[in-house]
Amino acid sequence: MPGLLSDVLAWVAIGTFVAGAVANGRDRELGRRVMTAAWVLFALFWLQLIPHFTLVHKSYIEGLLTIAAVPASLYTGWLLYNGRDTLFVLSRAVAAMGVVYLPFETIPAFTLFGATVPAPRGVLMETVAAQTRFLTELLGYSPQMILGDQGYLNTFLWMQGSHRIEISVVLACTGLGSIAIFVGLIAAVEAPMRRKLRGLAIAVPIIYALNLLRTTFISISVGNQYFQLFVDEILFLFGSSDPYMVSFFISDRIISQALAVVALVGITYLVVHEVPELLTVIEDVLYMVTGDEYDLRSELGLDERA
Repeated sequence: MPGLLSDVLAWVAIGTFVAGAVANGRDRELGRRVMTAAWVLFALFWLQLIPHFTLVHKSYIEGLLTIAAVPASLYTGWLLYNGRDTLFVLSRAVAAMGVVYLPFETIPAFTLFGATVPAPRGVLMETVAAQTRFLTELLGYSPQMILGDQGYLNTFLWMQGSHRIEISVVLACTGLGSIAIFVGLIAAVEAPMRRKLRGLAIAVPIIYALNLLRTTFISISVGNQYFQLFVDEILFLFGSSDPYMVSFFISDRIISQALAVVALVGITYLVVHEVPELLTVIEDVLYMVTGDEYDLRSELGLDERA
């Protein structure tokens, strides 16, 4: 996230979701009001991120999703406030997602009793970078590993003649966001623990492995400038003037992000066969988009499971 405002808003919104989940267990109407407030705060959080994803990050997919998240959050809060109780599940899921994700995003390194505790984000980024390096070298490439802008050993240095190309594994490149989504959703539904664990055993390893393939693909593609296609058009489309960025925009912003959407749909399909209770969340999302009610459990032939 881009700064202190995002961190504060994120923690306040997630804290309100958690408070709503606790309140809902004791007083449903109080929980409803607190959760509604949480959705409003969540909308504000996404609103202030729009310039980052559209103008700084230059990601069309993430930018559009961020823009859509603002009215979607407000609409979810409105529906919940007006009695759509199934949205308590989605609300609890957002609370759990934030609890998983935010420590990596916001907790810095600190000293405790004379010992330095590294920042969680740094540990995760360096781990993914090291594993990406292993796969890259396995494929016959040998970029140099250097310290990135944040002081972590998470950056690949490629040379194109005398031109340096640096590719960094940042937090968004670790798969943590997608993992947090599935952890949150599975944690939020009411289902036997053994099925929840099976669902996690499907989602987490697949996401992590596919993400390593993604970071390896992007690093090699950009480092070797394999996608120098439609250079002028791509530079215009992404508002850039650096021709060395064309392979990055194509490999990451177009190919990888499009495939990520397909992969998440496929993983969701696999997970709901173990935890069909997740279909409640999907049905709510479809209702918000179309205005129609759905019974996906029947349509997919998934019976109640013990």
